[in-house]
Amino acid sequence: SMFGYYVQAIVTGEGPVENWAAHVADPFGTNGLSLALMGQFAPAPVAMFAASGRVSDNLAAWYGPERNKWLGPFSDASTPDYLTGEYPGDYGWDTAGLAADPTTFAAYREAELIHARWAMLGTLGCLTPELLAKYAGVQFGEPVWFKAGAQIFSEGGLDYLGSSNLVHAQSILAILACQVVLMGAVEAYRVNGGPLG
Repeated sequence: SMFGYYVQAIVTGEGPVENWAAHVADPFGTNGLSLALMGQFAPAPVAMFAASGRVSDNLAAWYGPERNKWLGPFSDASTPDYLTGEYPGDYGWDTAGLAADPTTFAAYREAELIHARWAMLGTLGCLTPELLAKYAGVQFGEPVWFKAGAQIFSEGGLDYLGSSNLVHAQSILAILACQVVLMGAVEAYRVNGGPLG
């Protein structure tokens, strides 16, 4: 999600809330190209049916031995035996053998879930200041996420949530050090038997 926000910011020069508001105001004019391509490349929305336990004919295209594969009909001979189509995103391609050992594969799946959760928190952190500034009237120095970090280089530094009483940051190296220490502590807690360890 962060990469998508970054590309969106480069292309439009606006934050995600401004882009969303423009798409809602004129969905066909603003998003015509991706709307035209969406039906061509996007799969049917099967994730909600898989999560709810409903059986659908659409799932056969994404799970099991007859699922879609990375080379289409030419990938049958190159699909490893351990890739059975049991997990989401299994298109029969594993040249590095990352899923060959079930224990390692389980660890990779867990790490991917953790990364996804951090990405969701990052998305919340990107959207919340802009939403609060646009719709609730909360004043920030700069609510758009890709512009906010540059405030640390300004004369007065960066005040978190617009208040110098919370965190008044003036050094990018101090912020980096705090981030490394805090993330290291959280990960150490998880690995050493924390609630998700």
